[in-house]
Amino acid sequence: MSEICLQLKGSVITTFILELYHYSTSEFTQQLKDKINQAPAFFEQSPVVISLEKLENDPLETDLTELVSICRQYKLQPMAFRCEDARFIPLIAKTGLVHLPVNASRASIKEEVDLSGSADIQTPPVQNSVSKNSVQADQRDSPELRKNKIISRPVRSGQQVYAEGADLIILSQVSEGAEVLADGNIHVYGTLRGRALAGVKGDTSARVFCKRLEAELISIAGHFMLSDSLREKVWEQSAQVFLDQQTLQVEAL
Repeated sequence: MSEICLQLKGSVITTFILELYHYSTSEFTQQLKDKINQAPAFFEQSPVVISLEKLENDPLETDLTELVSICRQYKLQPMAFRCEDARFIPLIAKTGLVHLPVNASRASIKEEVDLSGSADIQTPPVQNSVSKNSVQADQRDSPELRKNKIISRPVRSGQQVYAEGADLIILSQVSEGAEVLADGNIHVYGTLRGRALAGVKGDTSARVFCKRLEAELISIAGHFMLSDSLREKVWEQSAQVFLDQQTLQVEAL
């Protein structure tokens, strides 16, 4: 029998979402250049998913091949397009990139919201007594609590730590060039110099807490702030970062 020569494994990487609202060559090029110039080393060779979900342009008037070329000119690495408009699919195919359909769970969530607002739905009466069997059933059905992921050692440059479905608690420092990610909150009981990404699966209530803020980047549910902006808020102090109405807020602790 021949030896196994490969394995396919899941992984977590930092991927930027480039969300387009309208597109013209000159505007896009200038605004992308301005954004990249804020932190050239950070964006260099970064993988990017281009979202067309909110794009107002007609598909036939949008040159996706040109768009990809401009991104690469500024050293971004487009890896896929995300959209639900089928008219874009043949245009995406010409670029050689992958088409990612919009998450199907959004439709089901919207349906639940619409149904909950219906006048025909009535809340069932509350029972005054609860049987022992029903309590046991509720306990069986309740989800298991995930433990927090606790890291007691420093997270050094080039390392990546991810807490899936949990908060990430780091009892030491996060070095420059390191990356810490969590589906929930991130707590750093030392200096945070690297990148911290909380709520990576879309939890907008996630927060980042640290004893001393010197981060390269902080992100909450995809909304990020670079070190230049963080310096204008709270720097070299204990801080928390959270999302308020789609805007990152930084406060001293």
